[in-house]
Amino acid sequence: MNVVQGVVRWADRFQQRHSVVGFPFAVVKKYGDDQAGNLAALIAYYGFFSLFPLMLVFVTILGLALKDNPTLQDKILHSALAQFPIIGDQIENNVHSLQGSGLTLLIAILVTLWAGLGVMNAMQTAMNVVWDVPRRDRPNFIKGRVRALLMLVLLGTASIAAAVVAGITAAAANSTVSFVLGLALSFALNLGVFLLAFKILTARKLSWGDVLPGAVLAAVAWLALQLLGGYIVGHQLKSASQVYGLFAVVIGLLAWMALGATVTLYAAEVNVVRKERLWPRSLVQPPLTEADRAAYRRAAIASERRPEQTIAVRFEEETDHESEQADRSERGRIRDVEERGASGTR
Repeated sequence: MNVVQGVVRWADRFQQRHSVVGFPFAVVKKYGDDQAGNLAALIAYYGFFSLFPLMLVFVTILGLALKDNPTLQDKILHSALAQFPIIGDQIENNVHSLQGSGLTLLIAILVTLWAGLGVMNAMQTAMNVVWDVPRRDRPNFIKGRVRALLMLVLLGTASIAAAVVAGITAAAANSTVSFVLGLALSFALNLGVFLLAFKILTARKLSWGDVLPGAVLAAVAWLALQLLGGYIVGHQLKSASQVYGLFAVVIGLLAWMALGATVTLYAAEVNVVRKERLWPRSLVQPPLTEADRAAYRRAAIASERRPEQTIAVRFEEETDHESEQADRSERGRIRDVEERGASGTR
């Protein structure tokens, strides 16, 4: 046991001295502290229920806009769904254009907005948890829904465009120039999506530079996932579609969305750890590092629900004066919300 403890202690000292190891470890630890896996599951859950209404509206509008060009309709639809590995073809074969009057389409759009708001609200909650925004400073019901609706329109449009470009890119592998240009455009669209999501869905005054590293990481990861999905669907499973039924579609969608949500939240954690310098973290306690104390202090302060409530944090090695100063410093950092004070946030 002493040998094992010695090895662990050595590894802990090593990662604390070397940021190339210590920074990723701090990101993983912050992800665990925030229980971000549960947040990713919630995002995937709402994403699953919003996907089919969104696809119904997308296919219907596509049919109206390109009613004289069914070949182009099929190409765009297939390209958009090629990002979903294994189950993209199943979705394409079972989602069809809505039939009926304009009222039918209007109702479908409203249902899509309602379902999509769940995703945006889950993302908004996740961003505020990741950034340790106190509950007292998070947007109220009305403000949160308005912001979610605006972001749904912006991010939904950009996400569909990115998916279409990624699908076309995967299909254009026979042309080097088209493939490279498609990659660049897809990366740019993904980057714009994540920049908007990380900045606007967080009730903090963040600069574009604060969210850029995580957005770049997320854009690269999503591009890789989309290309991999298109490759699997296009080259590996041409003759295996009959094996997959409704159960496989459901599980496949949930797993794919959970993976995407996990990648997104890890990228958001990168921004937080970098901006707030929450590394190096300790692998074994005691002792706690300064970053450990800051992270635990922030998490405690973030649970404040009312203006009348103040949570004080004191570690054993701190004096009362030191703990008060540290509390004041961290509270000032994490309460730097978009609208200071009580107006519009409670």
